Amino acid sequence: MLTPKDTSRPTPRGKNPGRNREHNRRVVLDLMRRHGRTGRLEIARLCQLTPQSVTNILDELIGEGLIRAAGRRSAAGRGQPPLDYEINPDGAFTIGMELAVTRMTAVVVDLAGQIRRQSSVDVADMSPGAALPRIETLVRELSTDQQGRLMGIGVVMPGPFEIEGFSSVGPTTLPGWAGLDAAAELTARLGAPVVVENDANAVAIGETLLGDHLHLSQFGVIYFGTGIGLGVISSGALMRGAYGNAGEIGHVVAAPGGRPCPCGQNGCLERYASTHALRESLLAAGRSGDLAELDTAHPDADPVLSAWLDEAAAHLGPVISILENVLDPQTIVLAGGLAPDWLDAIISRLRLGTSVSRRSDRTLPRVMRGQSGVFAAAIGAAALPMHDAITPRLELSEVSPPRTEPTEPPR
Repeated sequence: MLTPKDTSRPTPRGKNPGRNREHNRRVVLDLMRRHGRTGRLEIARLCQLTPQSVTNILDELIGEGLIRAAGRRSAAGRGQPPLDYEINPDGAFTIGMELAVTRMTAVVVDLAGQIRRQSSVDVADMSPGAALPRIETLVRELSTDQQGRLMGIGVVMPGPFEIEGFSSVGPTTLPGWAGLDAAAELTARLGAPVVVENDANAVAIGETLLGDHLHLSQFGVIYFGTGIGLGVISSGALMRGAYGNAGEIGHVVAAPGGRPCPCGQNGCLERYASTHALRESLLAAGRSGDLAELDTAHPDADPVLSAWLDEAAAHLGPVISILENVLDPQTIVLAGGLAPDWLDAIISRLRLGTSVSRRSDRTLPRVMRGQSGVFAAAIGAAALPMHDAITPRLELSEVSPPRTEPTEPPR
């Protein structure tokens, strides 16, 4: 949990006029989620709100069950010590789901960011006709016996979305989903707001809310899924691009004239650095392509696995150096469906070139490990509705009308 003295990510400021009340609520919730147990006057100081405004917001949030009183601090002088407040984990929850090519994973995350339930099932047919009923059933099962209200459901799918030549070809895409408004279809079926995002963007949001990089405001997440993608956080916000496809590095040509890609190019990055490329290497060596069997394998003890790691890192390193020059990030985070040891092995093999990130005054490594394992994308998906519900947004601080009553997603 971020402590108040950690100021590398600025605390959003509130607005005192009444028309910015929704923004102020988000600022207070965001602060409490990051700082943990906090007092009223400390919240007012850090958010630059009046104590009375903070009192009103705290009373409202307590009434909705989103925060709770956390007792008083030890007395340091005369008078009664102030009362502290904290996020109420049982106040609300979100569900996150990843729809991969052959697997459906899901998690339930409470308001404090703790995983309450998780599920992973192999799926032979991920077309909408087969997958949508299974999603309905899984959401009902996961929602059973959960405390608090459902804030929303996040669903991640491999991108890019609706791009000619990319969206419906190759082994990293889902069949039959092109042209379908997945968010609208799922919202109607599930009776709760659904946010749909690509896996890399969701994992990047997850790192800012639920991961180990809460204090960072400028970073990129390279996500190893079936393919490979990039999510970018800039000034604490997701960089989505004009059509939601920013960070589509899987089809960046990393080896000109190299292996053919279903997109029509040769030498795309995901043909070398992705779990699909790893599976191809295993099958070519006469091995099983089941990556679950590799969870306990030591990557350096197997010549086939070690060769793939060398190749993946060799093609990924120059791309990371380019990203550093373009984005000037605090760090680049590697995350995804690989085990932690595998991500660490890739990082140790990277040969990064000269870039703007090569500085003597760095406080963080140029590349770090983030969320890993089979549930990494589902955890990121669970962060999406939470991010939409509690993270401060500039437009709310400027033009939103007064908030008259608490809103609650349909059940």
